[in-house]
Amino acid sequence: METKIIGETLPAVICKLKKGESVLTENGGMSWMDQEIEMKTTTNGGIMKGIGRALAGESIFMNVYTAKQDDVEIAFSSCFPGQILEYNLKEGESIIAQKRSFLCAEKTVDIAMQFRKKLGAGFFGGEGFIMQKITGPGKVYLEIDGSVVKKELQAGEKLKVDNGYVAVMTKDVKLNIETVKGMKNIVFGGEGLFLTTLEGPGTVWLQTMPVSKLSSLLYMGTAK
Repeated sequence: METKIIGETLPAVICKLKKGESVLTENGGMSWMDQEIEMKTTTNGGIMKGIGRALAGESIFMNVYTAKQDDVEIAFSSCFPGQILEYNLKEGESIIAQKRSFLCAEKTVDIAMQFRKKLGAGFFGGEGFIMQKITGPGKVYLEIDGSVVKKELQAGEKLKVDNGYVAVMTKDVKLNIETVKGMKNIVFGGEGLFLTTLEGPGTVWLQTMPVSKLSSLLYMGTAK
């Protein structure tokens, strides 16, 4: 499968398929495609796995698009201003992503629910109890809100992040929450009571414009 990402503010990924090659996306994720591509709707692993994906922000049913001849194209567009992150996963390699970030992938890629074990991280960390675990082999494309900032964390190195800015991380990164210190900071600092703490080793991809943050600003604007 050959791919290219087009566009800037509202990007799309275009996949060129050979006969027999398939690409996987969530229900309703396709933007346009050539005629010689066949669609099949599936739970992609059974109804329980589909329910798990739904809890992680995706649809129960997935669509698999398969080329019936060589060199046909299919496109998947971002639904929010931002960037598309491409990741080529090796056999058994996994990344952990925020809810609703999955755009499309090769059929060999597995998408499952990732449950955050610590209650504090689930309640107050801004990322929720449930994220997505995406496992290779194969290429996967993720929607990122705003621009992408990549951080490499060494073992024991920590990064403090405001709620909602964590987009993707490698599976060895530890996610927890930390209370903001000082009553004046809590009341007047504008960052709230908690910050998300990420601890290496591993790689973290941050997003500069979380949908949750934008929604809050729009709500405050209309409420005035």
